[in-house]
Amino acid sequence: MTKNELIGKMAASADISKVAATKALTAFLDGIKTSLKKGQRVSLIGFGTFSVAKRKARTGRNPRTGQEIKIPATKVPKFSAGKVLKTHVK
Repeated sequence: MTKNELIGKMAASADISKVAATKALTAFLDGIKTSLKKGQRVSLIGFGTFSVAKRKARTGRNPRTGQEIKIPATKVPKFSAGKVLKTHVK
């Protein structure tokens, strides 16, 4: 499903315009991004939890040359599905 398809479903389901659904989805995603940037978790009961995971620095290998390279430590977004979502998918 693409973002446009999701907006269409939201608009039809909530009986609102696509413009309003686009604004709502954008606000939702911006809220999640802002919270994660601050290092906060976002928990949606029944759906899942968005959080920030830390990856340690490590040594990798360039697949073309075989040369070892250093990969710096970084933060990455993480999503853990909630129980209701897991059972719904099964």
